[in-house]
Amino acid sequence: MDGDLFPQDAKKWTHLNAVVTYAKTDRFKERPQKIKFLSTNTLTELREVGFVKPLDPDAEVERTAHSITMAGKIWLLKNK
Repeated sequence: MDGDLFPQDAKKWTHLNAVVTYAKTDRFKERPQKIKFLSTNTLTELREVGFVKPLDPDAEVERTAHSITMAGKIWLLKNK
């Protein structure tokens, strides 16, 4: 994941303006790459251990962007 986490539809979180990108890994056609996201439950787990924090402490936690630490990114790679 790149940068801060922003709320999306269906209780998912991802980086700002995430879109499906295309890579020419196949000679004859382009294949869409998956957008990486995490669920609200996973975000709550990360918040409890201090790997993410809301960017706007006065806003509602479920509706504001969060910053993620490098430790949080490593945790996601190992656990999700």
